[in-house]
Amino acid sequence: MVTIEVIIEYRRFLKRQNCSPNTLRNYMNTLKHFIIWLSVPIEAVTHKDVLSYMDYLYHKRLKPKTINSHLDSIRGFYNYLIYEERMRIEHPVKPGYAARVPEPLPKYLKDEEVHRFFTLIKNRRDRAMFMIMLRCGLRVEEVANLTVRVIDLPRSQLIVLNGKGAKDRVVYVSNDAKEALHRYLKLRSSSRVRKLFLVEKGSFKGRPISVRGIQKRMEHYAEKSGIKVSCHQLRHTMATQLLNADADLVTIQDLLGHTRIRTTQRYCRVSNLKVQRDYHKAMEILMER
Repeated sequence: MVTIEVIIEYRRFLKRQNCSPNTLRNYMNTLKHFIIWLSVPIEAVTHKDVLSYMDYLYHKRLKPKTINSHLDSIRGFYNYLIYEERMRIEHPVKPGYAARVPEPLPKYLKDEEVHRFFTLIKNRRDRAMFMIMLRCGLRVEEVANLTVRVIDLPRSQLIVLNGKGAKDRVVYVSNDAKEALHRYLKLRSSSRVRKLFLVEKGSFKGRPISVRGIQKRMEHYAEKSGIKVSCHQLRHTMATQLLNADADLVTIQDLLGHTRIRTTQRYCRVSNLKVQRDYHKAMEILMER
C-alpha cells in the first residue's frame, strides 16, 4: 500500500537525482493534484484512470505542454514505485501517452528592431542584462542567477552554473556585451551580495533582482519601443543570428545549453538567410557543370 511515507521518500529520491528546486516543486505539485483527483488507491490506478485524468485536464482547458508535465510527474512516480520500491503493480502510464504539442517557430527580432530596442536602454544594469541575453543566449533565470565570480572579462567569457537541467556551461561574451558589463560593474555598489544584478531602487535596493523583476524591465522597454519582445526572444535572436552567420548547429547547441540537437534545429526553419545563401551557392555549382 502506498503511504504518505512513500511519497516523502519519493521526494527525497528526486532530490538525490539532483533535480532543481523548481523541478522538484513542479513534480510534487502536479503529483498532488493527481492524487487528490483519484477515486481509487494509488496502487490500483490503471491506464484507463490515466486517460480519464487526461480528459479531466483537457476539460480544464490546460495547455498540452502543461498536461504533459502532469503525465511526466505521474510516470516518474510510478517508475519509482515499480523500480525502486519494487511494488508489483502495472504501470498505468502507457508509452505514447502524451498530449500533442504544437511547435511554433521561434520568434526573433530583426536587426533594425534590435537596434531600436537597445537604443532606448540607458540604464547600465538593464543594458548589461539584456545584452547578455542577446549575445550569450542566456535564459532569464540564468541571468538572474549570475554571480560576480563567474564573470571573466579578460577572457571574454562567463560560466553558467546550474543552468536548465542542472548543467554548467561556458559561454563567450561579445565586445558590445563585454563593454556593457564593464560599465555596469564600474557603477555597481561594492556589495557583498554574490549575485551580479541587484535591485537599484526601493525597499529591496541592493538585493538580487528576481526573474520577475527582469521580466518587468523587459515589459517596460517593450512598451516604450513599441516592439513585441520577451526575454526569451533575445535568446532566439542570438541563435538565429549565429545560424545566419554560418555558425555550426552543434556550436549553437552547446552555447544555448540544448540537450538535444533537434531543439536547435528549429532555428533552421526560420533562418531564411542561410537557406537562401545555401540555395544560390548550390545553384552556382550546378550551373557551372
